[in-house]
Amino acid sequence: MKIQYLLLIPILGLSFAVPIERSPPKQEEQQPAEPPDTGLYYDRYLREVIDVLETDNHFREKLQTANADDIKSGKLSKELDFVSHNVRTRLDELKRQEVSRLRMLIKAKMDATMEENVQIDHLALLKQFEHLEPQNQYTFEARDLELLIQAATKDLENYDAARHEEFKRYEMMKEHERREYLKSLDEDKRKMEEAHYEEMKKKHREHAKVHVPGSKDQLKEVWEETDGLDPNDFNPKTFFKLHDTNGDGVLDEQELEALFTKELEKVYDPKNEEDDMVEMEEERLRMREHVMRNVDTNQDRLVTLEEFLKSTESKDFNNPEGWQTVEESQIYTEEELRRYEQELSAQEAALNQRAEELRKEHEDLQQRKIELDAQKKEYQQAVIHMEQQKAQQAGAAAGPNGELKFQAQVPDVPAEKANPEAQQGLESHLAPPGEVPHPGDKAADPPQETHVQQDQQ
Repeated sequence: MKIQYLLLIPILGLSFAVPIERSPPKQEEQQPAEPPDTGLYYDRYLREVIDVLETDNHFREKLQTANADDIKSGKLSKELDFVSHNVRTRLDELKRQEVSRLRMLIKAKMDATMEENVQIDHLALLKQFEHLEPQNQYTFEARDLELLIQAATKDLENYDAARHEEFKRYEMMKEHERREYLKSLDEDKRKMEEAHYEEMKKKHREHAKVHVPGSKDQLKEVWEETDGLDPNDFNPKTFFKLHDTNGDGVLDEQELEALFTKELEKVYDPKNEEDDMVEMEEERLRMREHVMRNVDTNQDRLVTLEEFLKSTESKDFNNPEGWQTVEESQIYTEEELRRYEQELSAQEAALNQRAEELRKEHEDLQQRKIELDAQKKEYQQAVIHMEQQKAQQAGAAAGPNGELKFQAQVPDVPAEKANPEAQQGLESHLAPPGEVPHPGDKAADPPQETHVQQDQQ
């Protein structure tokens, strides 16, 4: 189980520890709760690899004798060559799934920032991920396990520092908003608000004494109030075994943080207006770091029984100097707050500029919409006018009962034939057979209009 504790349990500080409930001494061992998400982008892959490796008997045996340095350095990774075929097959499948997931992430990112139909060099882009070997995308090798352990160790070592920086920015933002709010008030309301603020600060400081985390007084208080035992019978070895809740022989970070619940309850109460729960979690993190710094001698983020017993012999265990809580600590300086406010001002200016650009784009789109609507209206009117003309023409060509109405078409007579001789020739051509009209006779009447039925025949 060492690899699990070295990679997963130490990063349980990502989640907030909860008060522990002491079970009866002879109660059946409970199944350990599923560890919270580590926050790593490859968290699921990491967990699944560890779960598969722990099913192999050979690998599990090597873990029992391996130390933290062997695991972190990648020396243990060479044992991967001796695991069962079934385990290797499952690890291969896990790696293919992880590569496929990363490829989809890459494609989604490129689609959002590049033009369509652009060829993506996935192999080159996969090299940016440090937790697997990109050259071989199909099988899980010893190098993959080594890279996974190294990447997780490096990423998690920086987590506490990132948490502290995030908390500092939170505190500066809170103070910035308070000062900006005071500027918006008149003189009388500003004085009332400042008086209320000082009253809340004073009320928050009025709490019971907070013992130094990991000190004898702090552990004896847990022994008495949480474990329900006589403080005069305090025994460090028994205490260690009581709070090694999963019985693995070490105190991980979650088990350590559970020891600080009583101390935190002295200072923070979610029902109180003056108590900030974000500050409480920062307090918990600082307490855990203090214990790890003074007790965890090999810095593997686990406290062994030997380390724990040795720490009880130190001067700080019996006579600590005192614990300084978050509100008593200087989280940031005025200079840091000033730079932070300048950063906020720059961000606000950039956002305002972008908002103005979007407003102008919106106005342009609105104007374009008005123009398009006008063009659409003109087009619709033209279509209606054309349909009306067609309807009028269709109505003029129909009879009273709706039947089609035909009109005779008289051919035009050329101008050069409009003389007597040409007209006489035309009349003789139109005369019935055997009757040649005399030049002096009147022209024959023009033929009557042909009946529609005759034309149809």
